[in-house]
Amino acid sequence: MVFINDVKLIEIINLLFIIGHTISIKMKIYFSTAVGRLRLVAFLEGLSLLALLFIAMPFKYLLGEPALVRMVGSAHGGLFILFVILALQIGLEYKWSIKTNILVFISSFVPFGTFYADHKLFRFLPAEPK
Repeated sequence: MVFINDVKLIEIINLLFIIGHTISIKMKIYFSTAVGRLRLVAFLEGLSLLALLFIAMPFKYLLGEPALVRMVGSAHGGLFILFVILALQIGLEYKWSIKTNILVFISSFVPFGTFYADHKLFRFLPAEPK
C-alpha cells in the first residue's frame, strides 16, 4: 500500500480541524477563551488518540504499513503536549484540586477520556475564573 506514504501530516491535521469545526456549532468560543481552547485541544487530542489506536496501529500491525503511525503519532504527540500545557494553565487559574488535576491528566491517556472530561468538567467552567 504505497498510498499511505503519500499522505502528508498537514492533511491529517487539517482533517482533524475540519472534523472539529463541523461538530461544533459555537466555534468562536473555542478560540476566544482559554477554556474554549482547552476544550478544542481536548477534542482533537482525543480524536488523534482514537485515530492512532484504531486506524494507524491496525495499518501497522495488520498491513505492515508503519508510515501512518509516524504521522498520526506525531500529530497526537503535539496535541498531547498542548493539552497538558493548557490543562496546567486552566488548573492553576481555576484553582483545581490535586484530584481534579490528576483525573484530567489521566483522561488524556484513556481512549474517550478527554471527551468524558469535557462532558463532566470542561463544559461547565466559566469563561473567566472567579
